[in-house]
Amino acid sequence: MDTLHFLYHTAPGRMLLKPLCSRGLSRLCGAFLDSGPSKLLIPLFLKKAGIDTSEYEMDGFRCFNDCFCRKIKEGRRPVEQEEDKMIAPSDGRLSVWPIEEGVVIPVKQSRFTVEGMLRDRKLAERYRGGLCLVYRLSVDHYHRYGYVESGRKSRNRFISGILHTVQPIALAEGPVFMENCREYTCIKTKRAGVLVQMEVGAMLVGRIRNYKEDPADVIRGEEKGTFLYGGSTIIVLVEPGRVEIDREILEASARGEETPVRYGQAVGCLLH
Repeated sequence: MDTLHFLYHTAPGRMLLKPLCSRGLSRLCGAFLDSGPSKLLIPLFLKKAGIDTSEYEMDGFRCFNDCFCRKIKEGRRPVEQEEDKMIAPSDGRLSVWPIEEGVVIPVKQSRFTVEGMLRDRKLAERYRGGLCLVYRLSVDHYHRYGYVESGRKSRNRFISGILHTVQPIALAEGPVFMENCREYTCIKTKRAGVLVQMEVGAMLVGRIRNYKEDPADVIRGEEKGTFLYGGSTIIVLVEPGRVEIDREILEASARGEETPVRYGQAVGCLLH
């Protein structure tokens, strides 16, 4: 029996799950991973995660988290240049889910409401009939992320919560995106309407580090922030009729499969 199955499917595991999902434990782990002694974990982490270090700038790490949110070398994540394309804001595994009557309907996973995720009824109505793009990052992915489109961003909104893992077994157990801590901003764009871009923390990820908190002009592909240790998720909400997602991605999502993507890669075509 693996660890996640034990935690989510057994009575003793569920007793352990609550403290593991607490923000207090996440803060404690985060404090250690920011400390000098945590550097000792770096070689084992790189080996176990199978990370190709030749892609990254690997000098000057003061702690484990410096390595985890390492910067990629220039040119390794080119941003799609065609302006009518929607780009992926991060590395990860992408699935695209329809929003019907305000409810996100994933395949083989728990349904959840946009209103519950945003905690804003008026804003949620904007995405009725639209799309929910979910980029799920594992520990071996590049954990810096960018803006999905150019425009004027709003002030960030942070929603505190508990911290479940974002592995599929946890997603199937409950509305993780309505429970985990998360931070989002609205981006008013010329070509894609008003987009929501949300970062969701996961177990042992207590911090979502966005660089710009206040309203500002942003550029498509510009680095927006980084996650610290653990798996995590980025969600993009799109108004109806604004984007046509690549057919291969939609077909995979309909089969319950995720599509591997990279930061800056085209995932669809803007319709306006």
